Amino acid sequence: MMLRICNPTNAEPQNIKKMPFLQQRMNSQLEQLVMDQIVPSLLDQGFFYIDNFLGEFVGHIVLGQVKNIHHAGLLKDGQLAGRGIGVSKRDIRGDKIAWVSGAEEGCEAVNFLLTLIDNLISLCIGQLGIKIRERSKAMVACYPGNGTGYVKHVDNPNGDGRCVTCIYYLNKNWNAKEHGGILRIFPEGKSYVADIEPLFDRLLLFWSDRRNPHEVQPSYAQRYAITVWYFDSEERAAAKRRFRDLTGSAGQESSAS
Repeated sequence: MMLRICNPTNAEPQNIKKMPFLQQRMNSQLEQLVMDQIVPSLLDQGFFYIDNFLGEFVGHIVLGQVKNIHHAGLLKDGQLAGRGIGVSKRDIRGDKIAWVSGAEEGCEAVNFLLTLIDNLISLCIGQLGIKIRERSKAMVACYPGNGTGYVKHVDNPNGDGRCVTCIYYLNKNWNAKEHGGILRIFPEGKSYVADIEPLFDRLLLFWSDRRNPHEVQPSYAQRYAITVWYFDSEERAAAKRRFRDLTGSAGQESSAS
């Protein structure tokens, strides 16, 4: 569905036009960042985060567009793949979400963010020894600040193809002691946990599979983030084949019954 969201100010479209110049300047910096820090950290620790990813000016525009999505009533309860009988969804996951491609009206800055993350991942691919040709749409999420979070889980526990999780945070003046909302990673085989505060203009990357169980601790203020998942081509193709085989078998059994 096309998102119809008004710009918060008349000046914003003119500001958006300046972004390609910023993007060109940042791409050269990304190459060095990938070589020196991102790839080594992903291979050793399984995660890495970058502060001041877009800068105050562009990050503020992204935040404004995310707030517009929220205020337009387009965020819906996040879904669960499955849960036990008698367990409420709110006890597991308390965020509200919307899926956007970046091409929607009013999402120009979000699209710029996604393009920059795409560029970053494309620089990582060869050195990480993985094949990535596609990603998910962007999941815009808000924890409303009522003490909800997301219990410990793995993004891709069953080989659905998701390989790298990228989360961009949009929370100005965040104080974890007061507001909570920390993303805690439990790196596989490590003796420590990693606590990532959801600070404004911070981009977090980590492996999506069982190497990185993680949780979102209860949030006591509105907590915004944008998440995208990048797919390993071979694992994604295998997952699609399994799905086709499963649905084909189910269809045959239904016809025979």
